[in-house]
Amino acid sequence: MPRMILIVDASVACKWYLHEEGSNLAMALLKSGPEVIAPDLIFAEAGNVLYKHLLDGTFPPDRIPQVAAHLRRTLREVVPSLDLFSSAVELAAALRHPIYDCFYLALAQREKAPLITADQRLLNKLKNQDWGGRALSLQEWSAMDGPPKLPI
Repeated sequence: MPRMILIVDASVACKWYLHEEGSNLAMALLKSGPEVIAPDLIFAEAGNVLYKHLLDGTFPPDRIPQVAAHLRRTLREVVPSLDLFSSAVELAAALRHPIYDCFYLALAQREKAPLITADQRLLNKLKNQDWGGRALSLQEWSAMDGPPKLPI
């Protein structure tokens, strides 16, 4: 049986390292054993989130090397943003949404795999659109019995 592939964005990946709402669901997703992939943009986005937590004193600077190593090991594949660029721009224009999130959507489209996100703004934007079934919240993922049935 082929392994389940999931696309995760930085909103989910950061929950692996920060104690915040949804962290338990993000850890459960990781422990459930899917092959997790993401665009290389995930490092910049996760780094920015961790930087903000460093500034406010809620994340210790000595953990950064561990986070970087763990994130790299956890991702089965890191896809170059350049490979997704054209599709991401088209999606951003069609959705009228920032391109950063659209790199993850473009990868989900390419891999025919679900994007798991904790980004409520993105999920709201996709609601009632053709893309609505391609992106799932952590809560939706955790409530599922088996792999999601995705739109073609």
